Amino acid sequence: MARRCELTGKAVHTGNSVSHANNKTRRRWLPNLSAVTLMSEALGRSIRLRISSHALRTVEHRGGLDAFLTTTPDRALSLRARRLKRQIEKKQPAAS
Repeated sequence: MARRCELTGKAVHTGNSVSHANNKTRRRWLPNLSAVTLMSEALGRSIRLRISSHALRTVEHRGGLDAFLTTTPDRALSLRARRLKRQIEKKQPAAS
């Protein structure tokens, strides 16, 4: 399973740990991922995602999963998030 946020695409970063003696060893910074279940009002079902805590805060700030996906440009979303966005956009004109 990839260590990548399914909404924002935030992934592992790599670099060096540098000691006081200037020794360099490779290390990884892992994203803070958690498995959450978010409700989509347009689709009328819950969606299970593995997202970063930063993305979860952003989703809640923007007013839910549907609002987050519709206001975020496609280039900033992962492939699965873009598919969800298309499904939500198809359902929303019917609901309005």
